[in-house]
Amino acid sequence: MKDLTVVITALVGFAVTLFSGYIVIPYLRKLKFGQTILEDGPNWHKSKQGTPTMGGIMIVLGVIVSLVIAVIYSLITKNRFFGEINDSYKFTVTVSGVVMAVCMSAIGFVDDYIKVVKKRNLGLTARQKTFLQLLVSAFYLVSLSIAGMKTTTIPFIGDIDITRGFGLLFWPIALCFIYGFTNAVNLTDGIDGLASSVTLVVACGFMLASGFLTLTSNNVICAALAGACVGFICWNAHPAKVFMGDTGSMFLGGLVVAISFGIGRPVLLIFAGIIYLLEALSDIIQVAYYKKTKKRIFKMAPLHHHFEMCGWSENKIVFVFSFVTFVGCFIALLPIVFNL
Repeated sequence: MKDLTVVITALVGFAVTLFSGYIVIPYLRKLKFGQTILEDGPNWHKSKQGTPTMGGIMIVLGVIVSLVIAVIYSLITKNRFFGEINDSYKFTVTVSGVVMAVCMSAIGFVDDYIKVVKKRNLGLTARQKTFLQLLVSAFYLVSLSIAGMKTTTIPFIGDIDITRGFGLLFWPIALCFIYGFTNAVNLTDGIDGLASSVTLVVACGFMLASGFLTLTSNNVICAALAGACVGFICWNAHPAKVFMGDTGSMFLGGLVVAISFGIGRPVLLIFAGIIYLLEALSDIIQVAYYKKTKKRIFKMAPLHHHFEMCGWSENKIVFVFSFVTFVGCFIALLPIVFNL
């Protein structure tokens, strides 16, 4: 019988995220959990004031429920996913990755709660958020080390031993990598449908990568994420009826990073997540340049706001950024397909 785990996972992720919106969004409205628009954002974003935020709960719910269904299905059918669940290393990598993403989401939830309920628009302080994110990232890396992670693969170079010598540099670099990309995804969530659309493409790209590498557990996580993203886009596409908030964007960031580690090639996220990277770099460059010269390189940062100020519509930005992500994923797949 053909293994339908990936298809079922994606469909459940989509359905749970989509239909949970009929419950979650009215509840968020009832609690008056509306987004407060920052003063330094584009003026036309003021019309979005009060749109329910923290909708990322829907994405988390969609992913978790679909993964539970995938496990139940695998126990019944004894498929390849079932075999990987019984592999201690793959099981640890899979579970710790999801747990890491959920913990990142919890940090985002606290941040959103402070913004919305406590009426402190900046949420957690930068120091508080950084400490918590680095702590979660460190525990995740410790879990990988304990599970037996000994190498990482770099295209055109091969497997690098990360247990001795210069290979030990992998761990502090990985810590910064996780922290950086989680926040980069957070920065990408600035206009309707952008973070969810870009992440959908990334999830599909890594789903193909996992398929080529026959990593079923990672493939299932990608399917869960892709399905949840499609379900959320139905509510978050312009004009958005709900925002994901840091609750959702930090979950997405944590999960795409976990997926890249799951295939043993986190370096490929630099290509697949090129939009995340550009969004983060634009913000860093803008701040650093302004502090030094009191002038701006971009009309507004992060990058998507620059294009808004150039007159691009939100839908155009989402389409172009998603296409650039598609190209980045294609480049990331080449070393896997051709075993480079």
